Amino acid sequence: MPTPSPRRPQDLIHLLTRAERLAARRLRAVLDEDGCSLDAWRVLALLSDGQGHHMTAIAEAAFLPPATLTKLVDHLVDQNLVHRRVDPLDRRRILAHLTPRGQTYWRRLDREVRARWPVLSDGDDELLRALLGRLVDTLDGASAESTL
Repeated sequence: MPTPSPRRPQDLIHLLTRAERLAARRLRAVLDEDGCSLDAWRVLALLSDGQGHHMTAIAEAAFLPPATLTKLVDHLVDQNLVHRRVDPLDRRRILAHLTPRGQTYWRRLDREVRARWPVLSDGDDELLRALLGRLVDTLDGASAESTL
């Protein structure tokens, strides 16, 4: 019986990187047809919950630096997909929301992405989501501990 190879972080990092790049490539192929970037899709996905989000939260969710996010949101505002409002609870902050046109655009994008996204079988999607969530939590916890 062969002995298992030792765990090497670079193996997992390689698999995660490859999976992310393949997923992004597949997603971009769908989004390009509608003239939507991957970054814009991430922003629209977050705003699709209808709750309105602060720019800081959007930047974190979209993995974008604040200046880049501001330019992207400006572009989405120019396209009448997003609008900004002053936060009624903290008038110093701005909340971004989808416009009605943005909601329609998002629903169409979401349908197209879902229709062309490969599905793993027998509950593997849920298993993968749970495992990746645990990995993120573990790495996030290890990151927080190292800064103490």
